[in-house]
Amino acid sequence: MITSPAFSGKRYAILGLARSGMATLDALHASGAELMAWDAREELRDSVSDRATVADPMNSDLSGYDAIIVSPGVPLNTHPIVQKAADANVPIIGDIELFARARASLPRHKVVGITGTNGKSTTTALLHHIIESAGIPSQMGGNIGLPIMAQEPLSDGGIYVLELSSYQIDLTHSLDCEIGILLNITPDHLDRYDGFDAYAASKARLFDMMSQAQTAIISGTDEKSQLVIEYLREENRIGDVLDLSAAIGKGQENWPSLQGPHNMQNAIVAGSAAFSLGISQAQLDQALKDFRGLPHRMERMAEANGVLFVNDSKATNAASTGPALGAYSKIHWIVGGLPKDDNLDECAPFFDNIVKAYTIGEAGPMFGSLLEPHMPVDSCEMMLTAVQRAAANAKPGEVVLLSPACASFDQFKDFEARGNCFRCCVNSVIEKGEVGGLHSEAGGLAR
Repeated sequence: MITSPAFSGKRYAILGLARSGMATLDALHASGAELMAWDAREELRDSVSDRATVADPMNSDLSGYDAIIVSPGVPLNTHPIVQKAADANVPIIGDIELFARARASLPRHKVVGITGTNGKSTTTALLHHIIESAGIPSQMGGNIGLPIMAQEPLSDGGIYVLELSSYQIDLTHSLDCEIGILLNITPDHLDRYDGFDAYAASKARLFDMMSQAQTAIISGTDEKSQLVIEYLREENRIGDVLDLSAAIGKGQENWPSLQGPHNMQNAIVAGSAAFSLGISQAQLDQALKDFRGLPHRMERMAEANGVLFVNDSKATNAASTGPALGAYSKIHWIVGGLPKDDNLDECAPFFDNIVKAYTIGEAGPMFGSLLEPHMPVDSCEMMLTAVQRAAANAKPGEVVLLSPACASFDQFKDFEARGNCFRCCVNSVIEKGEVGGLHSEAGGLAR
């Protein structure tokens, strides 16, 4: 874990003891801090009673505390802890801010911070892979993988690659990244913000924490991303501002796990960051070929009778599904779930790539009415039905793509559970020989 003398003797209240909260508690306790901790679950409270005073910060005197540490899941726009902290004049922070405060005591290193509405996880994992492939020590954390405070400090010259959600940036105040990356800004999570402008401003705060010697990389063609570029150049606060919104890449045919226009953007951004870190073109080319992607993000799961099955369950809005539809030319598209919007406008440019749509979940009827003027639609409601029908209809060379353009919470606990359900359904149709109506002799099961 990451510890620091900066925390010794300080007093912190921790609200929430899930993964990041528990990692934070362990790191602060090992650093010699005095802790108060609380979680709604009794078993978690009991598990930390030997390291912290178990008490609810909402019912405690917070005078003299150095910070209240909350998870990114705590809605700062509605939770009463915000007013409680303000009354006690105690800042609210998250684990990324603790990492920022610990940096001075870590071996010499660099930090790359990556934010944006879509593509953060893939770009973070890709850049981490590129850095490690080049023989440079690297850790990946933030909104992906292990909480950063639970990871071992890197040796001298290492590079931390952090995926940063807007929620995490809201709780961070001093993270001076050597490289800050903004991929794009489209409407999302607006229940947590006072409109789209406030959400965009939260993303842009990543650059407000950076100093003159650092590098900003921005690739979004959207209006908000372009405004951030204009702002940074006018303010001249960051020495190097790279606008990659019009950049054109090549070689994508050699990157099996990075298909589609969105993944071309991810690769261009990761490559630019890699060059800034001193990684060579040859090292980059090999890493792009070797990259295997992340589960539930354009994941090539299986192939049978020439039909490819791709799991893109992480595509929880139309902005992320649109580019996925641009990755292949003949798609049997499984779409639907808990809708975030009443349109699929950002998918429309790729409708010609769709052989047939199979709607599921709460959004099924609405999406069906939107799509029927453009393509054949099969109302399936359930995942298994959609996979069975898509697999039976698909021909060699075609793709069965789960890219829902919706949240998962109508039928599944999260996008991972939805993707795993898709995987099980795919395995079932392959085992039963139901792909293309033929006995499945080719390919293999989704692992």
